[in-house]
Amino acid sequence: MELCFYDEKYKEAIEQYQITEDQLRFTGSPMECTQLSNEDSDRYVILSIEGGNLVTYFNLHQNKGVEPYSKNPNAILLRAFSTDFRYLGKGYAKQALKLLPAFINQHFNHINEIVLAVNLKNVLAQNLYEKCGYVDEGERRMGKKGELIIMSYYL
Repeated sequence: MELCFYDEKYKEAIEQYQITEDQLRFTGSPMECTQLSNEDSDRYVILSIEGGNLVTYFNLHQNKGVEPYSKNPNAILLRAFSTDFRYLGKGYAKQALKLLPAFINQHFNHINEIVLAVNLKNVLAQNLYEKCGYVDEGERRMGKKGELIIMSYYL
C-alpha cells in the first residue's frame, strides 16, 4: 500500500468510491471533501492505493483547519478518514494510519503532532485510532454530527 497526494488521474476513482449512509454519519464524502480541498490551499487530499485501487481516503488540514482542535502551531488535522465500502474489514485503514507518520515526516517536516476528532458514537474508529497509537487526553468538542473526542499522535 502507498499513500499519495490527490492528482487528477484519481478523479474517476474518487467518483467511483463507495461510501455508505452509515459511514457518512461520521465522515464527509470524498467527492465533497476533494472539492473543499480545491478551495483551501491548507487542505490536502491523501489517498491510500493498494494494487491500483483506492481503498482509503482522508484529508490533512493545516493552520486554520487544526486550530479548533489544537493550540500547537505544528499540528496537522486528520479529517474525513474513510474506507471504500468494498474494502472494509481488510486492514487497509490500519495500514494507512501506520504509514501516515512517515508520510507526514517526508512531506510536512515541521509537523510534530497529528490531531483528529472522532465521533463519540463511532466506537469502531476510536478503537482503530487507539490501536494505531492515537491518544485520548480527555478533550471534547461539539461537532456538526455530535460530540467529538479529540485524539493526538505525537511524531
